[in-house]
Amino acid sequence: MKFQPVKPQLFTKNRERFIKAMLPNSIAIFVSNDEWPMNGDALHAYKQNSDLYWLTGVMQEDSMVILFPDNPDPKFREVLVLVRPNELKEKWDGKRLRANEGREISGIQTIVWVDSIEALLQTWVHLADHVYLSSNENDRKASPIRSRDYRFIDEMKAKYPLHSFQRAAKIMNSLRAIKTADEVELMQKAMDITDVAFRRLLKVIKPGVLENEIEAEIYHSFLSQGSTGPAYGSIIASGDRARTLHYVSNNQECKDGELILMDFGAEYGGYNADLTRTVPVNGKFTKRQKEVYNACLHLHKYAAGILKPGITIVDYTNKVGEEATKQFIKIGLISKADVKNEDAENRAYRKYLYHGISHHLGIDVHDLGTKTQPIKAGMVFTIEPGIYIEEEQMGVRIENNFWITKNGNKDLMKNIPITVEEIETLMK
Repeated sequence: MKFQPVKPQLFTKNRERFIKAMLPNSIAIFVSNDEWPMNGDALHAYKQNSDLYWLTGVMQEDSMVILFPDNPDPKFREVLVLVRPNELKEKWDGKRLRANEGREISGIQTIVWVDSIEALLQTWVHLADHVYLSSNENDRKASPIRSRDYRFIDEMKAKYPLHSFQRAAKIMNSLRAIKTADEVELMQKAMDITDVAFRRLLKVIKPGVLENEIEAEIYHSFLSQGSTGPAYGSIIASGDRARTLHYVSNNQECKDGELILMDFGAEYGGYNADLTRTVPVNGKFTKRQKEVYNACLHLHKYAAGILKPGITIVDYTNKVGEEATKQFIKIGLISKADVKNEDAENRAYRKYLYHGISHHLGIDVHDLGTKTQPIKAGMVFTIEPGIYIEEEQMGVRIENNFWITKNGNKDLMKNIPITVEEIETLMK
């Protein structure tokens, strides 16, 4: 663990929130993610199941958390299951959590080793009427692989066919969308680390530098500040490559006269930042680059002005689309005739802005949360309009992260340079 210990009260509060939403006499069981094989005996870097982390703070494989608030034995109402430390395995793979460490991280007092949980779990399930299981639901999930949580669901249904099984995801979707102050504190730390990295990049970027050299600076800055590392694959796209939304090759030369779009963010304490900035490789925007950049910044500020409790993502996106139409006419990308003749299902502005404006942010970069219900206070969103012009081989995107408040929102990245003037001054 590279970061400072997270307060266990964060995870205790999260469990209390989940338990409050459970049906009477219910048990909830969450399992850790698989360790995914790579080649030979190598494994991909381990990433914990987001729901299990949200409930416990434990990042170790072969873990479980069991919540049974109506268990007749009070000591088994919250149980953290860990892999039993093994001296030989630890010589190869490193130290595993001891019981006292599991308690310190999670705030759960009862620790059971995974090799002895089966008999206990059977007794508890027999006492319960309902069983909540995690299916790791996410609207953006599109993997054909049947992961551990789905295999565990199959096992439980086969073993206990007459029980009432419930979707933990339905509760998690609403709870994880609303961030507590403790969660936002961790996200703010990730954003502050990202801020330092961005300022470092402004001193490195110049004609002739390679995109991967810039990416290396990001890694160096993140790790040296105690971040776990990048929250996602960094996008370092100079010139026309900036029009590829998920460009991750990051292996080309940055040339004089080009803009470079950088989409990156740090992970800290299991929570993520998500920043995008577009800057001139030579440190000075051309007149046209400045015009397009300021149009994008205008859209960013407009979106920030309307993203507040009560609005839906659909209405919000439509309003930003109307404003984008005005801006694109103003900078000569589309005409009034284009707008008059546009297809309602594929509006004229979509030629130059072909992605969503915002997404939920938290433990997952594309975090759980509503797309149809009104936005609520406590949610954290990105705001990331972009303008992508094929005929000018130019892509611009600007992204900050916002915490929704009772009457509006708070820009958690307000200190990160964003205007043309700020960027040019720092790049001198």
